Amino acid sequence: MHDEHAPLHGTTVVISGGGIGGAAAALALSRKGAAVRLFERAAEFAEVGAGLQIGPHGWRMLERWGVLPELVEKGFLPRYMQFLDAVTDSPILTMDFDEAFQRHFGGRYMVIHRSDLLACLVAAAESAGAELRTNSVVLGEETVGRGVHVTVRHPGEGPAGEDAVEDVDADVVLAFDGIHSPFRRAFVDDHPVPSGYVSYRGTVPTAGDPLGDLDGVIGHIGPHCHFIQYPLRGGDLLNQVGVFRSGRYFDGLADGDVPTDWGNNEELAHAYDHCSDAVSARTGNLWTDRWWQMSDREPLTNWKNGRTIILGDAAHAPLQYLASGAVMAMEDAECVAEYAADRAAASGIAGDAAGLDWDAVLEEVQAERIPRCTRIQATGRFWGELWHLGGTARIARNELFRAAQDHWYRYVDWLWQYDPSDRSHISDPSRGDLPAELADWHYTLVRDVRDVRDAEPAEV
Repeated sequence: MHDEHAPLHGTTVVISGGGIGGAAAALALSRKGAAVRLFERAAEFAEVGAGLQIGPHGWRMLERWGVLPELVEKGFLPRYMQFLDAVTDSPILTMDFDEAFQRHFGGRYMVIHRSDLLACLVAAAESAGAELRTNSVVLGEETVGRGVHVTVRHPGEGPAGEDAVEDVDADVVLAFDGIHSPFRRAFVDDHPVPSGYVSYRGTVPTAGDPLGDLDGVIGHIGPHCHFIQYPLRGGDLLNQVGVFRSGRYFDGLADGDVPTDWGNNEELAHAYDHCSDAVSARTGNLWTDRWWQMSDREPLTNWKNGRTIILGDAAHAPLQYLASGAVMAMEDAECVAEYAADRAAASGIAGDAAGLDWDAVLEEVQAERIPRCTRIQATGRFWGELWHLGGTARIARNELFRAAQDHWYRYVDWLWQYDPSDRSHISDPSRGDLPAELADWHYTLVRDVRDVRDAEPAEV
């Protein structure tokens, strides 16, 4: 049941997409009194993959939402993160998550299974009063006056097993419908940008494993590859993520015919031959029945259309190098809920928010979130290039990392000290820019992809 005195009581929200971002938005808005209906097209709420990392910027939100104790019990709190050279196995930077870290960033670093995080958010949102439905496809929406008319299809739920169609009226629609978002097409006719790198994942029991006592996150980074390992579920599981450059992708790109199975098992078999035994010996723990061809999205300058806004991966899918994709979506959720509640209070309608000016709320949300997410997307691309350097550049990279050992906070303050309620990017949009030292850097892959696609066949 909703608190009739909660600031967003009286306003209705539809959410398309039941992943981590959508579930987080359902929770954040329901806690503030909004009537929330979430529609997920899949038959059940599920996250593909295994572990994810949550920095202190995510920790603080989960604490405010009241779900942190359960997640801490199900997750793992690493003592440190350590980067190592994948060729020599030598440490190049250790980031301690000690008491000084916790004081500085106002939170801890946590790793957790994706399905555990999603299940917790879904249960908490339902307990807060949100309605979450699976097997529900949002077919379309139309802003009508000061509201949105939404059409939802429920496959097989009509008479005689036919599809049922439901018409829903709401004050606003939040589209957390993923990297292949149908809602995004209303803004731009674009496609995910392949990175040419693939990700394989796998988990093994820690009992009896040589790394069974691991109490941190370790990441081997090397020429054209990296390998991440950390415990999950209280230390009972060991999560492993192997990422490498697909030669098949880049050969196909040059030939103008990229194979659909780039990054396949044949490439995995030799992707780590140049790495130390500490890395190459672990690749047998990766699942081989599926791999992820890593892509992101080009940043947009507008996310809203009438009273609909795209959020999460639909708006700003990043590469995974900053381990912040899930937290970015959670920040979106917190931002919408906080700004809507603040607007209701400022308008004198808190507790009776039926007339809330959602147009102004969405404008404020995207003014804050677009610069923030654009910087994360760009930094993720740069970070990936930095991790995967070879030759002399790799040696220079290692020395750069070692030189940062005693002052690494300054490189992540912008990421981990962020709080949506500060509205820091509204007051200073330049916070979304890369540091001046990187002003001349350009993402090589995007430039090369465009060159290949735009060239005449004879020139490729």
